[in-house]
Order: sequence, then C-alpha cells, then structure tokens
Amino acid sequence: MGKPTGFLEYERKVEAYAPAQERVKEFKEFTIPLEEKELKDQGARCMDCGIPFCHSGCPLGNLIPDFNDAVYKGKWERAAKILHSTNNFPEFTGRLCPAPCEEACVLNINEDPVTIENIEKNIAEQAFENGWIQPQVPEIRTGKKVAVIGSGPAGLAAAQQLNRAGHYITVFERDEKAGGLLRYGIPDFKMEKSVIDRRLEVLEEEGIKFVTGAHVGKNISVEEIKSNHDAIVLCGGATVSRALPIKGADLKGVYQAMDFLPQNNRRVDNLPFLGEEISAQNKKVVVIGGGDTGSDCVGTSFRQGAVSVTNFEIMEKAGLERPKNQPWPYWPMRLRTTSSHKEGAERQWSISTKEFLGDKDGNLTGLITTEVEWTHKLGERPQLSEVPGTEQKWDCELALLAMGFTGSETNLPEQLGLEMDARSNIKASIDNYMSNVPGIFVAGDSRRGQSLIVWAISEGREAAYYVDKYLMGASNLPLKGEGDLPRR
Repeated sequence: MGKPTGFLEYERKVEAYAPAQERVKEFKEFTIPLEEKELKDQGARCMDCGIPFCHSGCPLGNLIPDFNDAVYKGKWERAAKILHSTNNFPEFTGRLCPAPCEEACVLNINEDPVTIENIEKNIAEQAFENGWIQPQVPEIRTGKKVAVIGSGPAGLAAAQQLNRAGHYITVFERDEKAGGLLRYGIPDFKMEKSVIDRRLEVLEEEGIKFVTGAHVGKNISVEEIKSNHDAIVLCGGATVSRALPIKGADLKGVYQAMDFLPQNNRRVDNLPFLGEEISAQNKKVVVIGGGDTGSDCVGTSFRQGAVSVTNFEIMEKAGLERPKNQPWPYWPMRLRTTSSHKEGAERQWSISTKEFLGDKDGNLTGLITTEVEWTHKLGERPQLSEVPGTEQKWDCELALLAMGFTGSETNLPEQLGLEMDARSNIKASIDNYMSNVPGIFVAGDSRRGQSLIVWAISEGREAAYYVDKYLMGASNLPLKGEGDLPRR
C-alpha cells in the first residue's frame, strides 16, 4: 500500500490555518488545502504494514490503506468508491472526527502517523467536485415503511442504508432543517452548513423523505408513527446537558453550551431563535469544560467579540506523550490544543468552580474557583480533592457550561414504553440494536451515550442492517468494514 519507502521520504503534512487575527472575523472554514501533489505524497506514507491497525481504530472499519494507495496513484474516483463503501459521509468525518485511526496507525509507534483524516476529507471533496457522488435509487421497493426519528449522523446513515435496501424511509426532525447536532451544534468555522445541504440533496434524490418541524411525541403522536410504519429507528441523540448545581447557577450570564452554540448557528444561517440573546461581545468569558464542545464555545466567543476567553478543565493537565497505561494502538488521553485554543484562550487545568457571583440585578459578574488534585491508585477510580487555600475570584460576564451530556430525553421513550439503562440512555441490545419493544430500534448517542460522529455513523449503519433483517428475515446490507468494492 502506498509507496514502500514513502514514510521515509515524506514528512507528515496537514492543512494550514488562516491567521487567527483574520479567521476570527467570520464564521467560515479557514483551513488552507494542500496541493494534489502534497496529498499524493501523504498517501504514499501509508506503508505496507501487514496488519493495518488503523482499521481497528476506526469505528467504521474504513479500508484506509486501500484508499490511501488509490490517492497515492492518483486514482481519486476509485478512492471515493472505497471510502464510501464503509462511510456514508466522509465529508463530515474528514472535518470533525478526532481520528482514532491515526492514533492506531502503525507509523504512530515511533513516527508521525499518516494524515488519514485530511486525505478522507479531500477524497470526499474531489468526489463532489467531479460529480462522482450520484443518487443511488433502489431498483426495487419492498413496500416496508421505516420512520427514522432524528436527522443527525446516526439517523442519516440509518436512513440511507435502509433506503438502499429498498424500504420507504421518512426522517422526522423537530427543528426546521435536517442535520441535528451537525447543523445546530457544530460551529460553521468547523463545517459550513452547505456541506450538509449538498448531501441532503443527494439523500432526497435517492427517495428519502424529510419531515422537519416534526417533534414526535409532541406535535406528532407516537400512535401515528407506529400505525404508519413497520419499524422505527430512534436517533435523537444524548441531548440532556450536565448541570453545575452551585450557588449562583441561575444568574443571568450562566448558560449551557448547547443553548449558546445552536443560537449562534441559527444567527449565522439567518434563522430565528427562541429565548433571550446570548452574546460574548465585549465580555470576559469563562468556558467550563475542556472537551470539543468547550473548544467550540471558545472559538465562537472569539468570533462574537469577547474581551477574553478562559477555559476551565477539572481534569489534570495531560502530557504531550502517550501515557504508559494507554499503549499503542489505544486512544491516548494526552494534551490536545485546538485551533480555537490557539486564537488566544487562557487554559486552566485541575480547577473547580465553586460559586457564581452576581450583582443586585441578577447579572453574572464573576466566579470563585478552587484548585483540585487527583489521587491515582491501581485498580481504583481516581479520587478528587480540593487543595486548601487555593480559592480564587475571576471576573466574568458570561459563563458557558460545556461539561458533557447525561443521557437522552425521556418524553418519547416513556410514550413508547421503552426501558432506559443505568446511564439514562435508551436501552437497546448491541446484538441487534432493538429496544424492549419489538420493531423499535435505537442507534447513536441515544443508545451508547455521548460519543463521536464516526461512532454515530457506524451505529446508524449497523442498526440499519438489523432493521432490514427484522423486516425481511435476512439482509444484504454491509456490517462494519464490509462494502461492495470495485475491482482493481
């Protein structure tokens, strides 16, 4: 695969960023694409490693050495066919996935890994640009009807796969446009929404019906959905945000990230939003939570004109190297600095927020923190304790809570009579993705909890196989890592 000596001849190279002072002026994507020769060289770095551990690192089982080899040889259309055989939406993952495949790359043992994610993105862009992505309309329809509730990556993947099996698919989305968290949670500077819209056009041409503004269980009854469909796939995500129940949490100026980010995306897309306006303009902002959502809040705050942005993380600062207890090819918990952090954020680790402070009118004016330390004992969960005498006051007019999600909303599962698991997710078997109610399946964050986009697509594809099997007795849809590949 690739060039046998490619990893010795070419260094890892990824897309550059536009200067921070320029990119924060707008909400557009700001990466600078590599030239085609540079991309081919990056594909050449994929060595014939014998056992491609990148496959196991990828939840989709993408055939990574195969499409890298095709890119190296300039066979872009073949690369697109290989990539799409296991991944419905590489233009999404190529922009948003943290690339566990790269951490599992054999080169990553003692060298820089292959730039798999960036190659994936460019394959998808080449495919759209050259018209290789065409609607795949099934020749035969089964007559079976399936309702997919939720139009995030899990719902879209399940819908496309089930449509290819010949079923009639209707996707119900409670917002006015399809895309779920891709549209309303991911900032435009990470993925412009035209990237979603062009893919939705293909899905509609394939015969998938989208019903937006449809909040099943509220303005559409569950009885209507059940009576008109032979199967239901729930892909509503894990949307219940984790609260911070401390004094002052009800002050004006303390908001959940998933109130802040969707509102900004709506503003960028000229869509209306409910509730009061949340803006970082001319404010000192503190983002509580050091994950991807926190990083998105950081970048959005800078673009809204924040005076300063400080990012708190309760966990201790990770190192740059792979921890000894997380050996290759496992995903390592090490320090990651995003493009948003590089735009001027101050980062604080091992810090816990104790109290929000406000004025007489109920407006946030600051917060109090304390330093924490973690005690690690073999075979036990790490223990957290406060460090005495480390309380500190911070000026702050906007605090954004980005501490993850605690599970799925319960209204719809209750109406459908579904069981929930111990982590507040909708309970469904990993063996066939079916809930305790026959004919109702669950995929994505609704089933597994907050996770990655690549896992959502994988879950949607896997669930589609079992829905098809439930409806027809057998299925020809592929499972993980399977695909109908073209001949060489």
